[in-house]
Amino acid sequence: MSTAAPAKILLDSASAYYRASGRFAWHFARGKLRGDPAYRLILERGLLGGCSRLLDLGAGQGLLAAWLLAARSCHALGRAGAWPHQWPAPPLIESYTGIEINPKEVHRARRAFALAAAAQVRMLHADILEADYGRPDSIALLDVLHYNDFRAQERILGRARAALSPGGALLVRIGDAGGGHAFTLSKALDQGVALLRRGRWLPLHCRTLGNWEALLSTLGFSTRVVALSRGSGFTNTMLLGKAA
Repeated sequence: MSTAAPAKILLDSASAYYRASGRFAWHFARGKLRGDPAYRLILERGLLGGCSRLLDLGAGQGLLAAWLLAARSCHALGRAGAWPHQWPAPPLIESYTGIEINPKEVHRARRAFALAAAAQVRMLHADILEADYGRPDSIALLDVLHYNDFRAQERILGRARAALSPGGALLVRIGDAGGGHAFTLSKALDQGVALLRRGRWLPLHCRTLGNWEALLSTLGFSTRVVALSRGSGFTNTMLLGKAA
């Protein structure tokens, strides 16, 4: 079975959550989930395998929640074309907490998941520097850290480590500042996305991949690299950390 077939089923199922949130939310969800390889990779490689209590920092309109809930439904169908046999089972998310500073995105997410019954979905309007992280078993930080200055990055990651028990997972996507022209392109794209979502131009605070790994190690994470950008012209890279 081709792995291309379930991608459309997943896309339709995940983006359907946003029909109640308006045309912008629905079109943004479809465009992001179709074009961003991170979402497919999370399922294809089981990067959140075993996760049941997920904290999504800088969650936007909760796309990761929609994607994982849709994956759960597609896997449960148990029929040809619904789930690639070579993919591991998706995580069974019992609770999802998204923290987002943009009130418009929080509003869209709350409308999207108002009737979701498969998991407890909470969207909090708060600053990830100050909000209560609770006790998740996994934390996601996708394209978030570089919008914070270096001291704030260390604080956020330190708080994430304190919230996780040993063995807890940290999924981080960062840009590699050592990536040359590809990094410049990635940085321009991220600033464009920030302008679209927040209505203003934000400075980015970036590190080399080696510096990111060193920082995570210092804070008590063992990491492995999951490269996303090979052949794409960008330098975005996923790091999967485990709390020591």
